[in-house]
Amino acid sequence: MTARIALLTAACLLTAALPALADNDLKRGKQLLQQKCGPCHAVSKNDESPRKDALAFRTLGQRYPIDSLEESLGEGIMSGHPDMPEFSFDADEVGDIIAYLKSIQQPSQK
Repeated sequence: MTARIALLTAACLLTAALPALADNDLKRGKQLLQQKCGPCHAVSKNDESPRKDALAFRTLGQRYPIDSLEESLGEGIMSGHPDMPEFSFDADEVGDIIAYLKSIQQPSQK
């Protein structure tokens, strides 16, 4: 009986902690994008890109499935224009970035 109570208590504590962990992942994903990409791209739900020709990340899902960016983020994003630096992120960072990008996507405006 004591083991069962301990297991239920642990499950409740873990369930209660999950939203906070998810919030931290989203914050970290946003911070990484602001640091690496924010000088050119809009990285939040309602900011403007500092470079007018740079894609706002909230509309990225209209062009690409967000999950398909995992490999590029991990191996190094290279762009067709010469002034964009190459970035690569570790697996945890990629997960946080993907989670954040999914959280800010706007539906396509048809």
